[in-house]
Formats: sequence, C-alpha cells, structure tokens
Amino acid sequence: MEPQQGQGKPHLPPPSLWPIGFAIGIVCILVGLIVSWPAAAVGALVTVVFGFLWVRDVTGGYRHEDAGIEPADRGEAAMPEPAPGERFPRSVFLEGATLGLGSVIAGIVTVPILGFTIAPVFQHPHHDEIDLGPITNFKEGQFVITTFLRDPGEGEISRRTAYVRNNGFIDAKPSFTVLSNRCAHLGCPVQPNGPMFDKQKIEETTKTGDVSLIPTLPAGGFGCPCHGGQYDQEGNRTAGPPVRALDRYEFYIRNGRLAVGRTYSVSHVDGAGASAKIHKYKETGPGEHVDGPEQWFYPLQPPT
Repeated sequence: MEPQQGQGKPHLPPPSLWPIGFAIGIVCILVGLIVSWPAAAVGALVTVVFGFLWVRDVTGGYRHEDAGIEPADRGEAAMPEPAPGERFPRSVFLEGATLGLGSVIAGIVTVPILGFTIAPVFQHPHHDEIDLGPITNFKEGQFVITTFLRDPGEGEISRRTAYVRNNGFIDAKPSFTVLSNRCAHLGCPVQPNGPMFDKQKIEETTKTGDVSLIPTLPAGGFGCPCHGGQYDQEGNRTAGPPVRALDRYEFYIRNGRLAVGRTYSVSHVDGAGASAKIHKYKETGPGEHVDGPEQWFYPLQPPT
C-alpha cells in the first residue's frame, strides 16, 4: 500500500554528541560536590548548555516539518473529515506512563546514592577542640602519652593517642609539640622508644571527656612495631618504610588549659622544640607523599 501524500518515514533524531556532553556535566557535578564547589558550578553549566543543545537537536526535525505545513483553513482538504474517535490515544498514555514510572524508579535508585555522596561535604566534627586539661599537668621538656576522646558522642571508639611535650615559652607564649601516634607508613600505632612511668599516671575528666596522661622518656624517639618505621623526638622519619614525618595536632591555650584541634601532615621538621620549623601540609593519608613529584600520583583528598 503506497503511503498517502504527506506521510513518510517516522522521524528519527540524527546522531548527536550532546548526550555525551550532558553526561560529562552530570559527572562533573557529582565530583565537584566532593572535591570543590567551583567544579560543581562548572559541571552545572556544562549540563545546562549541553542539555539545551540536546533537546534543540532532538526537536529540530519536528520544528522543520511544522514550518512547511499549510494552515488548516487554507487549501483543499487532504482527506475526508475523520469519524469521532479517541481524544487521548492509548499509545500516548502508555508512553507517558512508561516515562513517569522510569523517572520514579531512577529517583528511588539515585537519591540514596547522591545522599551518601554529598552528605560528608556538609558534616563537620562535633568538637573541633579537645580539652586536655591544665597546662600545669605537662612538665616542661617531658613527653606525655595522652589519650582522649576525639568525638565524645561516639564514645570509646573515637579514643585517640598523642605524644605531647611542653616546650616552654617562646615570645611569652606557651609552646607544645603534639605528635599523632599514627605511623605515616600504613597507620599503625607507633610507640615511644623508652620507658613509660605508669605510676605517675594522671586521669582527668574534662568538658570533652576522659583524658589520661602517662609520662614517658622516648630517648630513642618513636618506633612502629608493625613494619619497623622509626622517628626522632620531633617526628622526623629516621628509618624504615614511612614516607614522611608523623602527623601533628594543632594546639590552643584556653584559659590556662591545653586544647588540641585537627591533625595536619608534616613532610619534615627543621630544628627542635619551640624553635622548630614545621613543614606543614593538609592532612594526607598514610603512605602518601606530601611534597616532591611523588605527590602528583595520589588522588585529590575530599574536604574535611
């Protein structure tokens, strides 16, 4: 049967690269929400532009066909007036129902994934500063093994250990060295290479939880029992597989009391005690370099 005048092959959109650009924009948004807001903004812009071009390309054929159609009130009738029929064809209903159901399913699958992806960006520690007690508990020049709750709301699972030394005063301000006990190789807990004086242990309950203080004399620095990493008293790597110095805690003096904040990574330390020059970097995972060409081979760290 020959097609009637005005009938032809169904309209098919031509091949297009716009969907690829649209997908890249979506990926940039998701990555940007984890890495940085400017990247997410660029992804949103790319998504909008390529989405508009995609829709414009898909509907272009229809717009061109409609442009060549003569208004119904002009010219001769192409065919007899049709008999009354369905006002809402079944095919249109099925098409809409399929698209709607697909959108609902896609939302159910996508929203939880996006939630777990984006939520960490908006989460912040409950306590940025941990109270370790009065500075008089820390004798000048002596290391103290200090344990505390990083997040009191999480309980003992958040207990951390740091090696704290009172360096005395510099420019009339107290100076402290606060080393993390996490090895810079694979994260194992390092130990002092020297005696611990358990009988001089001090236990105190501060506003951020229980704090334990045990004096120690790490004459040989600190060592990792897992893989043999060794550090001096400033946290510098002296032997073994670690790639950098021990991480450190930020510290603050609040009304005569010592408080620690977030950790940061250190490549190495020049000097010692209050006069030490610390080469400080953003906190990085164990085993990762923080300086030199080697740092380029590690992925970006999400914001904290």
